[in-house]
Amino acid sequence: MKNYVLDAHAVMAYLEGEEGKDKVISVLDEVVDGHAKVFFCIVNWGEVWYTVFREGGEVRAQQYQNALSELDIVLLDVDKKLTLTAARFKGTYKMSYADAFAAATAKFKNAHLVTGDPEFKDLQKEIKIKWIR
Repeated sequence: MKNYVLDAHAVMAYLEGEEGKDKVISVLDEVVDGHAKVFFCIVNWGEVWYTVFREGGEVRAQQYQNALSELDIVLLDVDKKLTLTAARFKGTYKMSYADAFAAATAKFKNAHLVTGDPEFKDLQKEIKIKWIR
């Protein structure tokens, strides 16, 4: 079974119908078919929520939260090991702290990180990436 981790970029592309949405849908279809598992770090979940809240208010953020809860995605909490790995990624590479958690989750789950965010290019030697753009 294949493992995937969504970053906030991929989730926003899916929820807002942006470029890359079709590739995210194909990953989610693999889950429905029983061929894959998809993970989403709680830090990145919060990143999506605050982005939508800032741009569209609380009602819209709640609508997005509800849409995400209907998908077969495993929402992961963070622990000390994951946080230290994320901190190492943040300290080593030019990236946001939230993106470092997506990368750390992909490393821990031996998963392909699903993203279109160019911040992850330098991490291709550390994690597997499935580009949506």
